[in-house]
Amino acid sequence: MEYTKKQQTNFKITALKKQKPSFLKIIHPPKKENNLFYPLAHKSWDDIEHSALITQLYSGKLTMGENVLKFERQFANYFGSKFSVMVNSGSSANLLIVAALTLLKKYNFKEGDEVLVPALGWSTSYSPFSQYGIKLRFLDINKSSLNIDQEIIEKAITQNTRAILAINILGNPVDFRKIKKVCKRHDLILIEDNCESLGAKFESKHTGTFGVASSHSFYFSHHLQTIEGGMISTDDKDIYEFCKSLRSHGWTRELESDDYSKNTYTSKFENAFKFVLPGYNLRPNELNGVLGQCQLKKFSKFLEGRRKNANFFKNMFSKSSFCQIQDSNRESSWYGFSIILSGNLKNKREYVITELTKQGIETRPIVSGNFLKNPVEKYYKYSVFGDLKNIKDVDENGFFVGNSHKDLKPQISRLFDILDQLNKTIN
Repeated sequence: MEYTKKQQTNFKITALKKQKPSFLKIIHPPKKENNLFYPLAHKSWDDIEHSALITQLYSGKLTMGENVLKFERQFANYFGSKFSVMVNSGSSANLLIVAALTLLKKYNFKEGDEVLVPALGWSTSYSPFSQYGIKLRFLDINKSSLNIDQEIIEKAITQNTRAILAINILGNPVDFRKIKKVCKRHDLILIEDNCESLGAKFESKHTGTFGVASSHSFYFSHHLQTIEGGMISTDDKDIYEFCKSLRSHGWTRELESDDYSKNTYTSKFENAFKFVLPGYNLRPNELNGVLGQCQLKKFSKFLEGRRKNANFFKNMFSKSSFCQIQDSNRESSWYGFSIILSGNLKNKREYVITELTKQGIETRPIVSGNFLKNPVEKYYKYSVFGDLKNIKDVDENGFFVGNSHKDLKPQISRLFDILDQLNKTIN
């Protein structure tokens, strides 16, 4: 009697489960992830992901293939874009978006053009523009939303401005109604960095679907976790085709253009190794694709948990005398909880962080704080509009703690009690 491949795989998994205790440590990892009372992130995997990984490993199909394609289609359908391209990180997604926009003639990017960006963001939100000869123009943020200050955008536009980068910070959508009106008035391209805000909505529409293209991240601390991974969303088929080619060396193998899909043997032979763009190798693998499918099925529950934590956090912290928290009157997906110290704790962040660390509460800067303080800025061509006073306060007095799909009420309560006590006792 011959067994199917699926049956053979099941037999192997069953056999491995009998190899105690080593395999059980993989299938059933310890419940306690680390010694921290309140870590920045929690894993969102269970036996579903573990089994899917083992099954995929034993299939022998590990490099990018049908499971990545399946996840791309599911992702596009779930969040409402026409096309999605999976890559190995959110950073790579940003890189390919900028590469595609500058290489596509219809977007008319040229040397000396500039893009308006908030001074609060991640390094790889900015670096791709610099790498492709686009000048950065940094603007201050709104201290309540932490997003780009939309009241000054039009004042910051120059004759060289070609695009606006909207970064949805910590799950909080920018006001896309306002920003799209500005783009329309001044013929500007809107690009979204949605790496921290998967699942957020503005006026019932998912973030990551407002610009010509957007980036998403599936790193460990993010809303979906695929080990490493990212996604590009777009409704523009040209961007879609360019990103697929750029992702894989710049070759034509995945392109749907008639020029590269001829059925003759000679055409197939040549086109499989024909290169048309200056590409990279930024592909994900099948393990990432399988994990993405597993995680996407759980996403609504993940988001529900994050929002329950957020409501508890807001109710506890919104009227405190010692900090300001992020204001979101939209459908935030709450990547984390920002805190900007005020009252007796203002300019005492180092002391506060030290005390929180002693109590097992993990913290980090809000994104990267004022990005222009980083030495990498010397490699950028950039200008600054205004005085950046809001980002300065965030940089000096801000930090954030994690959010999760898990119930964090005990952690949030303890955080509040510690800060409240410090505020009452500190000189």
